Amino acid sequence: QVQLVESGGGLVQPGGSLRLSCAASGFTLDNYGIGWFRQAPGKEREGVSSISGSSSDTYYADSVKGRFTISRDKAKNMVYLQMNSLRPEDTGVYSCAATSAKGSALYILTIMSGMGADYWGEGTLVTVSS
Repeated sequence: QVQLVESGGGLVQPGGSLRLSCAASGFTLDNYGIGWFRQAPGKEREGVSSISGSSSDTYYADSVKGRFTISRDKAKNMVYLQMNSLRPEDTGVYSCAATSAKGSALYILTIMSGMGADYWGEGTLVTVSS
C-alpha cells in the first residue's frame, strides 16, 4: 500500500522541541519533493517547509525560519522536521506531502499547496501549551 505516515507529534511546552517524521511505504522518497504543512484550528492549511527532490534546496516559511529544519534520510526512506523553540502559534495538525514535480523547494511547496501533491499523509497533532 502506497502511503505517507507522520509521527512525532504531541504536547510540548513553549520553548520546547519536537521532531516530526514522514515515512513512506510502498514507494521510495528518492527524487520526490517533500513538503510539510500545518493547519491550526479554524485556519487554512499553510506550507511550513519543503525539500527538493535532489535535497539540494530547502524552503522555510518566515514564521518558522531559524527554528525548524527539514532533512531527508534516504537509507530510512524518511523525511524529518526538527522543530525548536516552539511557540503556541505553532500548534496544529502537521502533514507531509510528496510530489514528483521538479523544481526549487519553494516551487514544489507552492504546487503542493494546490493540487500538485502525489501523496498526502493523515497528519500528526502538535500542541504547544503550558
